[in-house]
Amino acid sequence: MADVTAFNRKPTTNAAERQLRVDLAAAFRLAAHYDWHEAVANHFSLAVSPDGRQFLMNPRWKHFSRIRASDLMLLDSNDKSTMDRPDAPDLTAWSIHGRLHALLPHARCIIHLHPPYATALASLADPEIKPIDQNTARFFKRVAIDLDYGGMANTDAEGERLASSLGNRSIMMMGNHGVLVCASTVAEAFDLTYYLERACRNLILAYSTGQKLHVMSDAIAEKTALEWEADREQFHSHFAEMKAILDGKDPGYAD
Repeated sequence: MADVTAFNRKPTTNAAERQLRVDLAAAFRLAAHYDWHEAVANHFSLAVSPDGRQFLMNPRWKHFSRIRASDLMLLDSNDKSTMDRPDAPDLTAWSIHGRLHALLPHARCIIHLHPPYATALASLADPEIKPIDQNTARFFKRVAIDLDYGGMANTDAEGERLASSLGNRSIMMMGNHGVLVCASTVAEAFDLTYYLERACRNLILAYSTGQKLHVMSDAIAEKTALEWEADREQFHSHFAEMKAILDGKDPGYAD
């Protein structure tokens, strides 16, 4: 069996993996464009094997705006020696993404960020995304909430706790921390993250007025959320358009 734990600049062996690398690299550049990143922290990963245990992830402490397809590490969540390597990934990245890929097959693409508005909302005693407009309604009763922050996520036990908290959902507000977004493709994970931050911005701005929120009824919020979910083609078109913009302005991501 080939060594699937090879790290940076592993030669791409097939077109499918090559496309996954390009898509994930684009997501990093776009996160930097939107100011979702935080210094050289935060991490994205993408499964390349059917069981999700083999995955691509950004190298330790490389700025999102400089990440290229060829920079992405190919890791295996079963490899216990990963953190012993000289070019090991960031410990918190391995603790979170390694465990989630091992335990949650539906989490093919995992985006972990500390974007400003979502993180602000996650810092409130009640971080629920209340359905006050079309964007916030997209997330109605579809977000896990974790209020048990215990410091840096730097152990397998913490990664396993986060996997348990997320369960079969795709989004988690990480109290006192940030957000976690999972999807079957990079395109869907990117679109979810984009609208999640927009929704949190809308809610934070509404809170800032000091006026009472006009919250939708459960029935209308659920109807709106289902309408979002029925329009999956738009999610992929959104990402394709953003990659086309990158191709014109910042094509080095695909190298």
